[in-house]
Formats: sequence, structure tokens, C-alpha cells
Amino acid sequence: MELSPKKQVPLKMNQSRLKRLWGRIVQHKFFYLLMLPGILYFLVFRYAPMWGLLIAFQDYNPFQGIWGSPWVGFKHFIDLFTFDYFYTLLRNTLVINFLSLILYFPVPIILAIMLNEIRHEVFKRVNQSIVYLPHFLSWVVVVGLTFFMLSTDIGAINKILGSMFDFRISFLTSDKWFWVIITFQSIWKDAGWGTIIFLAAIASVNPSLYEAAVVDGASRMRQIWHITLPAIRHVIIILLILRLGSMMDVGFEQILLMLNPLVMNVGDVFDTYAFTQGILRGDTSIGVAVGMFKGIVGLILVLGANWLSKKFGNEGIF
Repeated sequence: MELSPKKQVPLKMNQSRLKRLWGRIVQHKFFYLLMLPGILYFLVFRYAPMWGLLIAFQDYNPFQGIWGSPWVGFKHFIDLFTFDYFYTLLRNTLVINFLSLILYFPVPIILAIMLNEIRHEVFKRVNQSIVYLPHFLSWVVVVGLTFFMLSTDIGAINKILGSMFDFRISFLTSDKWFWVIITFQSIWKDAGWGTIIFLAAIASVNPSLYEAAVVDGASRMRQIWHITLPAIRHVIIILLILRLGSMMDVGFEQILLMLNPLVMNVGDVFDTYAFTQGILRGDTSIGVAVGMFKGIVGLILVLGANWLSKKFGNEGIF
């Protein structure tokens, strides 16, 4: 049976489009090969596990599996939102992230500008290596150093305070210091690594702009304020939007290692609660529900921040 002329035209158009697409893939095959590991990573570790979100709507039993466990709808979400401890978890998570946003986020920008202003190349590279180094330390090492410095009995700071002023501060067991310590741990560990993107953005600024500013008599601070910062503004906005998307995420390893019974009221966050309920107590469904709630809030924040960025005439991430 022959196809009618109306059906043959779309078929030929689709075939020609496929040929053009395949031709572009063959032409840029090396770029696609470079992309392949990243694509496989996201497919295997990001998208494939998403079917596990169904567990949040079930009373999951590992012996029955996902398809055999009974469905309970939004029961776990209702239990989570009506749980009195939910507001404590929400407060701790938001406060830690807010402090990180206010105190940590500007540090890589300032540090990148300071490194860029160093004119001696050898000295500049040495400093870059020094500020990158803490990123490669595990949180176990960082927390160990924190205990060594702040412990009440053997901490170096408390020994100095004890010998000079005859008093000690319970840094690690006081809920007044927990959020501050967590924030400054993050700054010390990752601020240097965060300068990489900003240094790359600063390197793309046209040098003639600085030369013209020097001719006009602009000081170094004026050059930074009127040339460097506006040139990297789009990078700052994009990273800020992405940072807002992780407002419900807190460094799980860092918090878990720093927690103790005396600071649980300010240190317990959604990540540690999901770990306690899902792994230690075997209530997988509530752990997945917590993770799904975090993901939805992060998505809303990213979409909202991206919309506001475009509304004010700036670039967004999409």
C-alpha cells in the first residue's frame, strides 16, 4: 500500500532532519565524546535513582520492594509538617545557610580580587596554592583540627585563655557558638577553591579598560569598583542563584561530625534527621520524604531567583 503524498512529505522532512543531526554529531564527535562521561554521570547517579522517590508515598518495606509496599499517599509529608520538631529543623537549616550566604559567599569574590591584584607571578601562584589546599582535606581532618583548637581541655585557644585570663570557653558544647563555628569552618575549607571561577572571569576582562582607567587617574580601588566587579557581575548572579537552590542543603558530613547531645537543638538539620530516620531507624519513607521536600523548595528558590534576576535586567541560568 503506497503512502499518500500528504504522509510522504513529513516523512522525508524527518529523514532529512535526522541526517543533518547525525551529520553535526559526526562533525563534532570529539566534543560529544568529551561530554559523554558527564552525561553518563548524571544519567546513572542523578536521573536513574529518581524512581526511588515513589518510596515517599509508601510504607516502604525492603522485603516487599517498591512495587509491593503499600501506598499511603501524602501521609509521610503530613506527618513531617505536623511534627513539632519540624520547625526546629527548618530554623537550623535556614539559619546555617543564611549565615553561609551572608558571610561565606562574598569571601571567594574578595579573595579572587585580592589574588588578581598581586603582580608578582611566583608569589601569586604560591598564595593560590595555599588557599586551595584546605579544600582537599576531608571533613574528618577539618573537624579534628577544630577539636584541637577549640576543645575545652586540650584546645590551644582555651589553653591560652586559661593561662592569660584564667577562664575557658566551651566552644564545642555551647549552642551559642555552633552556627559560628560551622560557618567559619566552611569559609576556611572552601573559600579558596571558590576563587577559581571568579579568577577565570576576571582574566577575561579586557586589559585596555584598566589602561584607560589609569590614564584617567583612577586608583586601584576605583578600577576594582568600576571595572572588575561589573565585568564579573553575571558570574556572581549565576552562582548566587545556584547557591539559593541549595538553601535546604547543609554539609551532612560536617554537621554530623560536629554534633553532640548538647548542641542538638541548634545543630540537627534536615540532612541529619533524614539520616537518623532513614538509616539508623529504618524508616526509609520519611527519609525520602524529607529529601523530596528539600528538592522542591530548592527548585522553587532557583526558579524565583532566576525570574527576579531577569526582571531586573540581569542574566539568569536559563
